Amino acid sequence: MSIPEDHRPMKFSSFLLFHRPDRNQSFKDVYDYNVRVAELLEELHFDGLWVSEHHFRDYGTVPDLFTMLGYLAARTENIRLGSGVAVLPLHNPIHIAESAAQVDLLSNGRVDLGIGRGYQSIEFDGFAMSLSEARERFDEALDVITGLWTQTPFEHHGKYYNTGQVELTPAPLQKPHPPIYVAAVSPETVEMYAKRGLPILADPAAPFRKVRQAAEKWHEVAGEAGHDTENTDLVISRSVWLAPTVDQARQDQERFEKQFDRARIFNEKSAPIDSKTGETAKGFEFWEGRYLKGGSVGNDFRWDQLEVIGDPERVIGQVAMLQEFGFNHLMCDFGSTRHMPFEELKKTITFFAKEVMPAFR
Repeated sequence: MSIPEDHRPMKFSSFLLFHRPDRNQSFKDVYDYNVRVAELLEELHFDGLWVSEHHFRDYGTVPDLFTMLGYLAARTENIRLGSGVAVLPLHNPIHIAESAAQVDLLSNGRVDLGIGRGYQSIEFDGFAMSLSEARERFDEALDVITGLWTQTPFEHHGKYYNTGQVELTPAPLQKPHPPIYVAAVSPETVEMYAKRGLPILADPAAPFRKVRQAAEKWHEVAGEAGHDTENTDLVISRSVWLAPTVDQARQDQERFEKQFDRARIFNEKSAPIDSKTGETAKGFEFWEGRYLKGGSVGNDFRWDQLEVIGDPERVIGQVAMLQEFGFNHLMCDFGSTRHMPFEELKKTITFFAKEVMPAFR
């Protein structure tokens, strides 16, 4: 099976959570394992990798994205390096603009800036920051970053952030700046950033029907605003698993679920709960309950509506479906929360690179 001639080639990248699934595992082991995965992705000619930012939990152990991306820039030569995602409200946006620009130089122009407003109450409480301010902080931080990258000199005086009259030094290598992707699925958020021509990065927990609606809305709104929708990458993140047969894939899914302590990830620490009110934080109504109800999602739902999983024929068909939705970049999560020996993961990723990726290139 191959893509229709009227479709652009599909891009493939992988998500690196740097999760510590076993508390007996050292953080050094977590880092070494994921760096090996990054080098494997480069060897197999994936288009990119994305590293997540998290704080104060085993669920993601990279608090400083650009230190890690700078290190991976030195360990690789061609693969693109994405922040998946930088949680803007937790940072001074000047630091984000400077750090991303510096890694862009070090990597010879390989940085993709994925950004989001965050959602985990443990992180915002740890920074003594209100989740209800996340949307406003995110939007203002985004204006500061793009301003620093496109205006010389630049000056900003806002509600949350202020700068003097500054010139960003060094500037990023990519012109006018590294590509920016906004984590978004809710109609309100998709429409807001589509008007600016900023491509979305769709959440892996949103079912197929919602990500389809998000892509359609983005293309509609961005097109009406006069942006180039034909040459813009929309990224979708999915849990991906490939097996030689459908039966084996179903068995693997059941095996992973039995081994997975879902409550370690989906709980009150990860939920967007305002610590002052105990209720869902302002601006997160679309995802109300999603972070607390993760344990109720069954295998059949994940198989039919959520994951890219099966034998090569089924997986190729699912990727083609996502392409028809309007996405042309699949961020593959090959089991970031599983305790999987490296050789088993290597076998799976290599199988995917050889059996699925060529159908879309």
